[in-house]
Amino acid sequence: MSLRVAVQMDPMESIKIAGDSSFALMEAAQARGHSLMHYDVGSLAWESDGSARGRITAHGAPVTVQRVEGNHFTIEERRRIDLARDVDVVLMRQDPPFDLGYISAALILDRLRGETLVVNDPREVVNAPEKMFVLDYAQYMPPTLVARTLDEVREFQTRHGAVVVKPLHGNGGKAIFRIDEDGTNLSALFEVFNQTWPEPHMVQRFLPEVAEGDKRIVLVDGEFAGAINRKPGAGEFRSNLAQGGYAEAAGLTQREEEICAAMAPELKRRGLVFVGIDVIGGQWLTEINVTSPTGIVAIDRFNGTDTAGMIWDAIEKRIAG
Repeated sequence: MSLRVAVQMDPMESIKIAGDSSFALMEAAQARGHSLMHYDVGSLAWESDGSARGRITAHGAPVTVQRVEGNHFTIEERRRIDLARDVDVVLMRQDPPFDLGYISAALILDRLRGETLVVNDPREVVNAPEKMFVLDYAQYMPPTLVARTLDEVREFQTRHGAVVVKPLHGNGGKAIFRIDEDGTNLSALFEVFNQTWPEPHMVQRFLPEVAEGDKRIVLVDGEFAGAINRKPGAGEFRSNLAQGGYAEAAGLTQREEEICAAMAPELKRRGLVFVGIDVIGGQWLTEINVTSPTGIVAIDRFNGTDTAGMIWDAIEKRIAG
């Protein structure tokens, strides 16, 4: 089966191929004989054509990839492509933030339903923001509050001691703050958060176990594919690789197996083919990442697995029906 694959992602020049999951997916697709096109989400357009679906297009360019640092792609001239007629699969891989631009693009791509497979399912991506979808599995989460009012946050912090404050739609470990047991700077921090973001914010009990790592577990069509443990760098409590953390090989605890099993049917039903969940201390679920999950390169390096291949197996199976 040879597929025409369009990848909606950030500029090819900007990616760091040593650990980039989108690049790994493109490599795996190319190795299977699938053709690749790259387009920027800013070129995505919808136009009425007399049908209920409309015509959905983007400025796409055929691209080939190779694992050569500094010379990792060759791209041809861009042209307007019809995402229903010229493409079999769209990989929605541009980085967050999960903002109105991201949501609008997903809702446009959702109109391809029945014509072109979009991975992950764009309607379900809109329905499953990382720090909101996880609330469906609150029994596995640390004590958590989603609120905007300082009095509620202060009362939560008084009960739980040290806490972590995060933007509800943040990504990559950005703007995550620890407030110690004495609550110093809590009111000032919440003032800044309320001025910066209109939505409520997430507050969680600080987990000292994060010093031992924050595990990224990858699920492919609901099935466990692999895991890495991300440990904080010097002087940090955040373990995101983008914030200076580093990875090490990891398996699953019994509790983590239970978490994966609990969410597997729902991920599959929603068409969330490539998902990364984050677990601290072998037991505390903190996020379910569905927008542009990462981590498969490190997982495969440690485990000798082919997670990108597993993802393409799942995509091809869905297309085959």
